[in-house]
Amino acid sequence: MKVCIVGTGYVGLTTGTCLAFLGHDVTCVDVDEAKIESLRAGRIPIYEPYLDDLLAEAHDKVRFTTDYGEGLNDAEVVVIAVGTPSAADGAPDLRFLRAAADSIGENLGSGYTVVVNKSTVPIGSGNWVDSLVRESFERRSDAAGQFSVASNPEFLREGSAIYDTLYPDRVVIGSDDDRGLDVLSRLYRPILDQSFVPPPFLQRPAELGAVPLISTDLASAELIKYSANAFLALKISFINEIGQLAEKVGADILHIARGTGLDQRIGPRFLQPGIGWGGSCFGKDTSAIIATAREYKLDMPIISAAHETNRRQREIVVDKLLHELRIIKGRTIALLGLAFKPNTDDLRDAPALEIAQRLLDLGARIRLHDPVAMDRLRAERPDLAPFLCDSAETAATAADALVLVTEWPQYLEMQWGKLAAAMRRPIMLDGRYALDPRRLTAAGFRYFALAGWNPGGDTVELDY
Repeated sequence: MKVCIVGTGYVGLTTGTCLAFLGHDVTCVDVDEAKIESLRAGRIPIYEPYLDDLLAEAHDKVRFTTDYGEGLNDAEVVVIAVGTPSAADGAPDLRFLRAAADSIGENLGSGYTVVVNKSTVPIGSGNWVDSLVRESFERRSDAAGQFSVASNPEFLREGSAIYDTLYPDRVVIGSDDDRGLDVLSRLYRPILDQSFVPPPFLQRPAELGAVPLISTDLASAELIKYSANAFLALKISFINEIGQLAEKVGADILHIARGTGLDQRIGPRFLQPGIGWGGSCFGKDTSAIIATAREYKLDMPIISAAHETNRRQREIVVDKLLHELRIIKGRTIALLGLAFKPNTDDLRDAPALEIAQRLLDLGARIRLHDPVAMDRLRAERPDLAPFLCDSAETAATAADALVLVTEWPQYLEMQWGKLAAAMRRPIMLDGRYALDPRRLTAAGFRYFALAGWNPGGDTVELDY
């Protein structure tokens, strides 16, 4: 099938590359000329494991352009994957979605096209996009084609986006037009049936069979996305709230998380205590669902509480440092990890940036390191660039405390004795419960975590 992807961010580029690998003819459109030139030259502007390998495998089936006319020429499916960041009131900012819808209407071909919302959008946006595309389309003197609008929410984890696209838990499609549902069912048939030959670097899970297809109406598909992300955010905030109680009563939060997650009705994933969630999804989507409910005069007290609990986790990091150091002003504190999670360079709503700013406001001296995201920080937060260090060891030298913010594998196995000896005060705040406290204590560190010391050293799956 001929497919046009509008937007070449994390979702758009991953989706387009995967569909091309499956054999579809894909054109990716983006108004950012520099990004398109980079992609044409084979340079991927984001960090996502295996994406460059998959693009190399599918290079003859995908092309990149800034021209909507070229992208939509004879396209059977147009996938909108533009950003929908949060506005000041928590509602999604839909400027990029509006611009994409207008441009699609101006360039639709003469055949039947399914216009797909893959961007996370408020409930009802499918109808809004339909009206925008239709208004733009009908202003043309040569308007002869037909189209319908569908929703196809993504459930991709940054750092595992290729895996999640090719081997998903489910595929959700929503439309009020049965013809559109049929087109999308055919688009995803290789994934639904798992009939494609897997890439050599990312083999199919042995236990994976046919992938469930949820075929529903527009509004339901849109709400499925928000519901799923809100529930995952709830699990993370819930275990962090329990962690605060665990510290008060002298309990071990990691044992609690494991004992709770082994209940099959609950499951272990997303029950990882720590600094909490960041990134482009959970904060934005929980804010959006609260804002949408407000339009209908509904409160979302559970989701609102999860949002507030997550925000408070970042403050607890600073509170813990204040308790240990007594005085923050003039102290040197090194933050290990800037990206909001490992295996990505995404800094959107990254806890490290908020913690760094709070420490600066309190008069601390900060040092920052990340194995992947430092170039992105230089571009997006030049005010923090002077605090970057070329290695974790440099960041730790003569520091008063280390904070593990992002549990990159590189940080889990270090020469802790040498590191402790180089610090002014060998203090380690493990914000992700990823380190072995006994090993760090033996190396000379004063080890602590957000909800108390963990003598067992167990871990549970983070996976968000």
